Formats: sequence, structure tokens, C-alpha cells
Amino acid sequence: MMIKVILLVIFFAVMVAVGIYSRKHAMSVDGFVLGGRSVGPWLTAFAYGTSYFSAVVFVGYAGQFGWKYGLASTWIGIGNAVIGSLMAWVVLGRRTKVMTQYLNSKTMPDFFGSRYGSKPLKIAASAIVFVFLVPYTASIYNGLSRLFEMAFHIPYAWCVIGMAVFTGIYVILGGYMATAINDFIQGIIMLAGIIVVIAAVLNGQGGFLEAVGRMAEIPSDVEITLGQPGAFTSFFGPDPGNLLGVVILTSLGTWGLPQMIGKFYAIKDEKSINTGTVISTVFAIVVSGGCYFLGGFARLFDAPAIYDEAGAVVYDSIIPHMLSALPDILIGIVVVLVLSASMSTLASLVLTSSSTLTLDFLKDNLLKEMSEKRQVRTMQVLVIFFIAVSVFIALDPPTFIAQLMGISWGALAGAFLAPFLYGLYWKGTTRAGVWASFIVGVGITVVNMFMPFIESSINAGAAAMVAGLIVVPVVSLITPKLSREKTDAIFSCYEEKVTITKKRSLEQN
Repeated sequence: MMIKVILLVIFFAVMVAVGIYSRKHAMSVDGFVLGGRSVGPWLTAFAYGTSYFSAVVFVGYAGQFGWKYGLASTWIGIGNAVIGSLMAWVVLGRRTKVMTQYLNSKTMPDFFGSRYGSKPLKIAASAIVFVFLVPYTASIYNGLSRLFEMAFHIPYAWCVIGMAVFTGIYVILGGYMATAINDFIQGIIMLAGIIVVIAAVLNGQGGFLEAVGRMAEIPSDVEITLGQPGAFTSFFGPDPGNLLGVVILTSLGTWGLPQMIGKFYAIKDEKSINTGTVISTVFAIVVSGGCYFLGGFARLFDAPAIYDEAGAVVYDSIIPHMLSALPDILIGIVVVLVLSASMSTLASLVLTSSSTLTLDFLKDNLLKEMSEKRQVRTMQVLVIFFIAVSVFIALDPPTFIAQLMGISWGALAGAFLAPFLYGLYWKGTTRAGVWASFIVGVGITVVNMFMPFIESSINAGAAAMVAGLIVVPVVSLITPKLSREKTDAIFSCYEEKVTITKKRSLEQN
């Protein structure tokens, strides 16, 4: 117990120290929200990765999908690395940086308002962010608290409150820069921790080959495989269709999440984008691939501890049960690992929520005159507010984590992904197309919550994203176009001439 406590004390002390160190970067709005748009590749890549993966992935998704799909759940991690990280950086990174800097946009709703010349779009987007980021924030505490209860026997409520307080302290003190530096430290912990944990768990099962052999003997309970053994070690697992839905939601979804896209606003230069692409992809392969690979062995840990009183599997209990037999030092590492993942994501979410509400809703609408200092102070107060709301929800959460995350990701990515992507590349995107995407993305998710027509909230989220990608161009082709002059002026930012070194390009005059 002493080892675990010491690790936690050191961890929290470092987080707070970074917040104090970063105070000088958080005096202006640009500094508090985007770190002055001068964040280097390592900090940006780790900020992207640690915001991506939290306790929701490590505890909720890895346990649930490892149990359902076996070793094929590793495909989710591969999809996260290739689509959610590599392709996101390649397709969105440079264009997002250039256009948002030209428009002087600090948030995603701000981008919609400036790109499409519509204040109502900006307000609607900020409302969607406000409503749907909160349940995602609440889901983070749930997974973390289960590990704390296993390791320290601390009541759930105290785990939630403790994590919220320390996250709030360093976000309020240092803003984006404190979050980015802490994300880097937390990311190092996550990388090392997941490798150690996988090795320890497999060693406890007699090694990799022994564990795979035992998994191959387990008959599947999915109807399409007729209960034949070997399904949980097959290439695409026992249920490829639903597995694909999870890959789409958790991978393509990042393209429309404001807390993820915001990392591209803050990046420093061309070199940072190229280097950050590689770092972010490797990070995702190790962390996400490692989490789902570990979860793929969930069936080997079938025990009464993972079932509720009605005999149903409690997915959020699977990973904590897998880790409960590890030595104390490894349990301490796991707790710090998941704490790192959770606090980094929580910090990113509350910073995104507070900046969006302040800059896109309160400023110029309810509060006409807001000085630079007052905007920063308002965001700091709203950080406290959002953390408090998420704690309130987390103290009485829904049945399991994946439900919360699926709803949040589905609504946000379903509404924002298509109009943001098309807005960066296609001059023909119209306001009506953006409104259609907002309505379809949120509509599919919300209607499915109350009148389920798609069995899984995760598949509903994936459907919302695909629907948006279809709806935006269709509606845009039949609705009034934006001013050609204004659109050409916006896209001219990509044609601006710059001078670079021979190290970056071998082109001759």
C-alpha cells in the first residue's frame, strides 16, 4: 500500500507543479486556449494521443470488446492508429492549422461561424459541444474509480472528487500549455505502463502461446459461429459486422471531436506536423493496440467477480479483475497509468467545453463587452463548473461506460465531422449542408437513445458519421451557395507563398 500511495503522491505533485510553471502561458485567451499557437511536435502528438485514450478505452472498451470479439478486438487499436491518428494528421493537420489561423478561430464552433459566415451555426455548434461533452467527461471517472477501489479500497465518490480537484487545479493555473506538458508526462507513463502490464498478465497465463491456445478452445456464444471453438482467436473474430462499427466510431470519430481537432489549431509549424504524425501514430499503436490486445484475453479470466447479481457480465469489471492478481508495484503502475490517461482526457474536455462556452456563446451574445482578462477568468470559472457537473453525473452513472462514450462520440462526430472535413477541402459546402449534418448527427443519436432502432449506441454513432458524409454534399449541391468572393478569399490562405529551407524541400526555382 505504501508503494502505491508514494506513486500517487509523486504523480499529483508533478501535475500541480506543471500547472504552476505554466501560469505565464495562460494570461491571454490565445495562451489559455491554444498555448499561443506555438506548441511543438512532441507535446502536440502526446496531447492528441492522451486526449484520445482514457479509462474509457482501458477499462470500458478493452474489457467489453475483448470479451465480445476476442483477439480480433486488436483491430480496433489498429484502426485507431491508422485512421484515428495517422490519417487524421495527414488529412486534417496542415489544412486545419492554416485555415483556422487565417480565420483566427480558436474553437470548432468558431470555425463553423467564420468559415460559413453564420453566427447561428456558431451558437448551435457550441450548444452541441456543451450538451454532449459532459456525458463523455462523466464516463472517464467511472472506469478509473473501479481500479482505485480494487487497489486502495477507496469509495467511488472519493476517487471521483480527488481526480476532479487535481485536474481542475492544473488546468485553471496553466491552461492549454499545462495540459500539453502534463499530457507528455502522462503519455510516457502510459507507454511504459501498458507494455509492462501486458507482459505481466500474459506471463501469469503461461506466456503468449499458452494463452492463445487456451483462448482457441473457448466456444463462441455468438449465433453466427454456431458455438464452434476458435472464434475468439480467428482473424476477424466471432462478429465482424459489429466489430467494424466499433472501429468506425472509435477511429473516424476523432476527425469530428472538438477536443481532438483543437490540437491542430495549436501546432507550431510544418516540421511539427510531420514529426507529430509519426509520434502520434506510434503512440496509438502501443497504447490503443496494447489495450485492446490485452482485453482480447478477457475470456481467460471468467470468474464470479465479473458478474452482477442477475448473472450478467459487468464489462467494466473485467480489466480490474484481470489486474487484481498482479504484484503491488505493478498495480501501482496500472493505477498511475489509467490515472494519467483519464486526467489528460478530462483536462482536454473541460478546457474545450469552457473555451467554447465562453468564446462562442457568452462573448458577443450575453456579455457584449469582455476584455481579454475577463475572458480568461470566465473560462477558469467554467472549468470548475464543468468539472462539478461531470462529477455530479459520475456519482450516479449509467450502467456501463461504453454507453456514455458511444452517445457522446456519436452526436459530436456525427454532427461535426462532415462539415469540418468538407469545409477544409470543398468550396461548395453550404450553410444548409452544415445544418443538415447537425440535425442528422444529433438526431440519429438522440432518437436511438429513446427509441432504439439500432441495437448498439456505438453502431448508431458510426451510422451518424457516415450519414453526415453523405448528407452534406447532397444538400450542398441543391441549396444556395456561399458568396464566391468570400469563399475564394478564405481558400486563398492555402495559396500563400512561403519560403522554406532545403532541408524541407529540394524544389529548384
